[in-house]
Amino acid sequence: MSRIARSYDESDVRIRPGKGTRPRTKKRPAHDDAQTAMVVSVDRGRWGCVIGGDPDRRVTAMRARELGRTPVVVGDQVAVVGDLSGRPDTLARIVRVDERSTVLRRTADDTDPYERIVVANADQLLIVTALADPPPRTGFVERALAAAYAGGLTPILCLTKSDLADPAGFAAHFADLDLPVLIAGRDDPLDRLQQVLDGHLTALIGHSGVGKSTLVNRLVPDADRAVGRVSGIGKGRHTSTQSVALPLPSAPGDPDGPTSWVVDTPGIRSFGLAHVTPDEIIDAFGDLRAAIDGCTRGCTHLGPPADPECALDGLTGDSYRRAMAVRELLAAVRDTGPADTEPETANPDALG
Repeated sequence: MSRIARSYDESDVRIRPGKGTRPRTKKRPAHDDAQTAMVVSVDRGRWGCVIGGDPDRRVTAMRARELGRTPVVVGDQVAVVGDLSGRPDTLARIVRVDERSTVLRRTADDTDPYERIVVANADQLLIVTALADPPPRTGFVERALAAAYAGGLTPILCLTKSDLADPAGFAAHFADLDLPVLIAGRDDPLDRLQQVLDGHLTALIGHSGVGKSTLVNRLVPDADRAVGRVSGIGKGRHTSTQSVALPLPSAPGDPDGPTSWVVDTPGIRSFGLAHVTPDEIIDAFGDLRAAIDGCTRGCTHLGPPADPECALDGLTGDSYRRAMAVRELLAAVRDTGPADTEPETANPDALG
């Protein structure tokens, strides 16, 4: 049987369904109507934002598709569009994340290449440390200082549980760094601390159980942050599980002044600094920055025998004393290791 030749026409052309003929474009909407907001909370793919920094204009937003996996963290300044009414069950979109002025980062340990952004755009870092139960560790404070200097934040040491131990001895470890030290025990007035926080976005960090959430509840009476207890094995329980920015009450006599914010972060058990370099720490000290320009390439600024020609050794007076304090900080960061973990305590009932 012979084959019958047939002719073909356009009806025989197969077209794959679902494929359009319009070329793809990388052009994105301009979002000229977007409003500026600050991210104040993050929870499972939803971001709490306050429009124009006004705590009374809060919306819940999702990340726009065009942002992809762009990280959005508490403290970020963002542009939002969509339903900005803030009514229940409404959802806005974050379409842009502005460049950050400061970034507080940490890694899981000193070998982890993945940096975790704790908070963005904070100008101060309040390092909360208990004087007892759990006992203080200089190692954690030194690591927090290094992260603050590298990230562009001004560090402040805040000592709690002052009714259990004299703060003078621990504070003396950091005297040559010109580090402000505030006492904020349960029975201490907070007037000076409130003055330091006024007009700023301040991040709070500390080991679990040091009284950070208790302090936040005193500063922001309606915050209702959970307060835990130090466990029987001497480690604080993580009562704060998400970072959140909280507005401070207006300063007395200035009800129309700019809103001050504190960012309460979860208690941490280790503070890795894989991302921090010695030069980034020294950059925070203007007089030392000029000196290390004379160091050889690759100098760690630790001095002899590692760096026998470090320029810091040629400084004099206050600059030399500060240089030696910074050198101790560099050595502590290098030698402490990846896990400056929560210390043990003999009192399992000490409030966190």
